[in-house]
Amino acid sequence: MIFEFLFSGFLIDDSASARALSLGAHDAFRIAGRAWMVWVVCWIAMAFFSKSTKRRESPAQRLEHVIPAGLGFALIFRGGFGGDFLSRRIIPEHSSLPLLCVIFTILGLLFSVWARFALGSNWSGTVTIKTGHRLIRRGPYRWIRHPIYTGMLTALLATAIVQGLLSGLVGFAFVFLALYRKARREEKFLAQEFGEAFTEHRQYTGMFLPRFSRRSEDISSGAKAR
Repeated sequence: MIFEFLFSGFLIDDSASARALSLGAHDAFRIAGRAWMVWVVCWIAMAFFSKSTKRRESPAQRLEHVIPAGLGFALIFRGGFGGDFLSRRIIPEHSSLPLLCVIFTILGLLFSVWARFALGSNWSGTVTIKTGHRLIRRGPYRWIRHPIYTGMLTALLATAIVQGLLSGLVGFAFVFLALYRKARREEKFLAQEFGEAFTEHRQYTGMFLPRFSRRSEDISSGAKAR
C-alpha cells in the first residue's frame, strides 16, 4: 500500500518489461516528498506513545533549533522560497542519480523509524528528560548517539540533491545546524541525568556517525592484556 502510494503514476509499461520504473529528477523529487509525508504521519502517530516529562528545554531554547529547521525544510520543499538566486540549479541531472536519491531518502527515513522504535517511550520532539528515563544502548544506539537525526539527515540530503537547486543545499545546511545544536543540548541533559554512564556511552559512539576505532582499540588492548 505504501509502495503504491509512493510510486503511483511513475510506473509505466515498456516493451522490455511489463512494469519499468522511469524516473526523472522532477518525478524523483515528488516521490521523495511522498516518502516524507508518510514519515510525518507515522511520526505523529508514534508521538502518542511516550512517557510523561520530567524536565524540558525552555520555549526560547526550542525556537533556537525549530526556526532554522523550519527554514531549511521550506527551502527544500517550497519551490521559489529562497528567491531567484537560490532557485538556480547547481546539480546537473544524471540518468541514475534520481533513483539513487529516492532509495537513500527512503532508507534514511526507515533508519530513523528503526531508531525511534529502539528509543521507545523515551522519545520526545523537544529536548526533555522523561519520568523513568533510560539510557538506550540497543539497536542503532549501540553505535550512534542520535541515529534518528542520522536517518533524517541522510534522507534530507538525498532529497536536496535530487531537487538540484542551491536552495536545497542551503536548506540542508540549516537543518544540519539545527539538529546539531539540538543534539548538543540533549547530550547536556543526558550527562546531567546519567553522569558516568553517559560519559562511557559517549566514548564508544559517534554523534551522527558510528565510532568503531575506540571500541576496536579497547578490544585489542584487552586481548593483549590476556
